[in-house]
Amino acid sequence: MEASANRKFDVGGVMLDRPFRISRLGHFGFFTNHMKESLRFYTQLLGFEISDPLDFARRVPPEHKGKFETVGYFTRFNGDHHAFVLFPRRAFEVMANLKPQHVVNQITWQAGSLKQVVDAGHWMQTREVEIDRSGRDMPGSNWHTYMRDAEGNRNEIYYGMEQIGWIGRSKPLPMHNRRFTEAATLPQIPERKEVEDAVAAGVDILSGMRHEEKMPLDYNVGGILLGRPFKIVSIGPVRLMAENVDKVADFYRSTLGFDLTEEVVWKGHRCLFLRCNTDHHCVSIYPMAIAKELDLPRPSSCFSFGVRLYDYQQLRDAVAFLKKQGVRVLHLPAELFPGIDYTAFAVDPDGHLIQLYYYMEQIGWDGKPKPANLRRKVDNANWPETVQALSDTFNGEPFLGPWG
Repeated sequence: MEASANRKFDVGGVMLDRPFRISRLGHFGFFTNHMKESLRFYTQLLGFEISDPLDFARRVPPEHKGKFETVGYFTRFNGDHHAFVLFPRRAFEVMANLKPQHVVNQITWQAGSLKQVVDAGHWMQTREVEIDRSGRDMPGSNWHTYMRDAEGNRNEIYYGMEQIGWIGRSKPLPMHNRRFTEAATLPQIPERKEVEDAVAAGVDILSGMRHEEKMPLDYNVGGILLGRPFKIVSIGPVRLMAENVDKVADFYRSTLGFDLTEEVVWKGHRCLFLRCNTDHHCVSIYPMAIAKELDLPRPSSCFSFGVRLYDYQQLRDAVAFLKKQGVRVLHLPAELFPGIDYTAFAVDPDGHLIQLYYYMEQIGWDGKPKPANLRRKVDNANWPETVQALSDTFNGEPFLGPWG
């Protein structure tokens, strides 16, 4: 379903086809059956920091209480309260009838204002897009609207993520009092006023959770001592597996407003690459049959979740580091990842793939990707010691703040 060719929306003085504009992948989540092992993988090995836990025990039916893990974790790599979440799979199977193929908890996209989030929800309802829920979640303080794509992957549009500053502490529990379970009425008070109100009420605003680094600071990474020889500086893209590639793509194009950057046919399999900003793609959609062709560890609705490292040296060091820690690393055909240079995939304890890379091709004013014949020829099974810079190496969304 295409956006209306006649109706235009005033979004901050700019006329658009929708009453919102998505700017980036904000956060992402997996379900896990191996919480302890997964926490070690994502925090100690990859470097995500826990910002808050969340116990779902109160939502578990009485007959299942005490039988499995109920605590989920919000983690971050920058000032955003969370960029990656891990939720206990068994708890959600009994709470929400989670289907076996669904391994993704959420795919979350950032919009520019609270008004855009609210207007997006109303607009989608007029287009018969089912809204899961709207409001504001705690922890994280992000105003949101949830919906699902054509094959049930849960998407979220949000605004206003809680920021964690130099002391590394999240908001304390008493400041979770402004949670909303319905779409926001406008306007709302700013977060500054929420903090002032908490101080006036005697809340210790410095009592929130702070992540404890468990890895020794053994690595000199660009002049900073870190617990691993690399730093995550961005997340995405999300790679989905679909029974119907076109139907899933239509949701991201016509509903969320993404642009099709490129289409690749690999061994007869048609793969689509879509973008919401200048990155070549933020989401890609592959036919489910590719999982069998590649002999993936866990065929599911998600091919992989990406994390970008700062440079090529960090990518090489990350692969060596993870292999030394006993992590399985896969090298897959470069043709399946246009717009990305050298890349590797780390396998997490549940069999999910985490794509490691350092470069993403940037799309300019004309909206066209680089012709395939002008791209560097990449052999992911044979990496050189160094690489020549491309015209857009180090371009794209910058990482803000210190590395550690």
